[in-house]
Amino acid sequence: SRFYTEEDVAAGLPMAALAKALREGRFENEGWRRRKDGSRFWAHVVIDPIRDQLGELIGFAKVTRHITERMLAAKALEKAKEALFQSQKLEAIGKLTGGVAHDFNNLLSVISNGLSVLRYRLADQDEGRVLESMERAVARGALLTQQLLTFARQQPLKQENHKLNDVIGAFEAVLRRAVRACVAFDMRLAEGLPMVLVDAAQVEAAILNLIVNAGDATPDDGRITLRTTLAELSAGQVGTLPAGTYVALSIDDTGEGMGSEVLARAVEPFFNTKPVGKGTGLGLSQVYGLVQQSGGDLAITSRPGAGTTVSLYFPALAADAEGTAVEAAREKALVVDDQEDVLGMAVELFRTLGYEVLAANNGAEALEILRRTPKIDILFSDVMMPGMSGIELGHAARQLFPDLKIILASGYAAPALEERHGRIDDFQLITKPYSIAQILRQLR
Repeated sequence: SRFYTEEDVAAGLPMAALAKALREGRFENEGWRRRKDGSRFWAHVVIDPIRDQLGELIGFAKVTRHITERMLAAKALEKAKEALFQSQKLEAIGKLTGGVAHDFNNLLSVISNGLSVLRYRLADQDEGRVLESMERAVARGALLTQQLLTFARQQPLKQENHKLNDVIGAFEAVLRRAVRACVAFDMRLAEGLPMVLVDAAQVEAAILNLIVNAGDATPDDGRITLRTTLAELSAGQVGTLPAGTYVALSIDDTGEGMGSEVLARAVEPFFNTKPVGKGTGLGLSQVYGLVQQSGGDLAITSRPGAGTTVSLYFPALAADAEGTAVEAAREKALVVDDQEDVLGMAVELFRTLGYEVLAANNGAEALEILRRTPKIDILFSDVMMPGMSGIELGHAARQLFPDLKIILASGYAAPALEERHGRIDDFQLITKPYSIAQILRQLR
């Protein structure tokens, strides 16, 4: 019994092994065994009963072989075979999917062009409404084919060098709006990560897709966490990826989780466990296709009742391939507005001016971003927001970072704002509606 682990002793396995050897004439098995110092090794065990000349049992002969390395090698081989099989299966599905999507796109082109011709020729308003319904159906069909082509890795990507944290930061306000108020949302972004070669817009769509999926699976009072980390992977540790350095993006949820059968098919196109009418079953397939086309891979860990973690791995660029000198020269701007459309346009204005842009929906989120993001140069905020006003945000931000440049936007004049929200101090005020030229004047 000393050789056996504590749990095996508690289960009575040592005596069961002797009983089987006595009953059947031989016992043979493999399992974990324990050394004198408490460490474990994987053993192959054979036990034979020993009898005297009269056939009376006088003891047992036991041979224990240390086969840990052989067991680990066999497991590694099995894992590699499984990864290869999964990769080949999805590759075959992808080829079929890509072919169907291309053909379907051609059909949609004919229908779309035909509708354009009919709209030009028809003057009847009622018939025009019918055409509008048909055009919306064509648009939905076109979106579907784009999702299929992404899974099949045949979607053209606009790949550029990006810092993944910057892509996430500029998109944070949208992500937070996608999560229900009763579900906590955390972001834990590792600092100093190398660049990756990705299509930023496609990565944003993939992250939003994963956040929405996590939200659907997470009950009220649950939690969703978005993380970025640096991962040093060995060959085959994640799918069929070669050994190397990767930037990992993971989304954890405390939701219902998935069983092994669902997990095995999670990225297959049109596989869906949601109720009828809720989702197409293409979201995770699209994410998988994107990360594969970017030279990385996707991994999912989940257990029923224990939540799910979806991790995307992108190859890290070497320092000489990053263009870090150009990237470091760009200043960072944090844009804050509670109105989605206004926020989106302000973000695009600052991007047009060459800034790296982070976005927030309200003052509390903005302060959190300021605390965790090194060297933000400009805070551009609306004044009239629920909760913390832009002026209050400016005072709190100035206490944290005295040299931060702060520009506030409002339709009201300074005296009216100070009467309601307090002193503007040295904050610069810009009147809504504003233009690029006005922003440039304030920045200069």
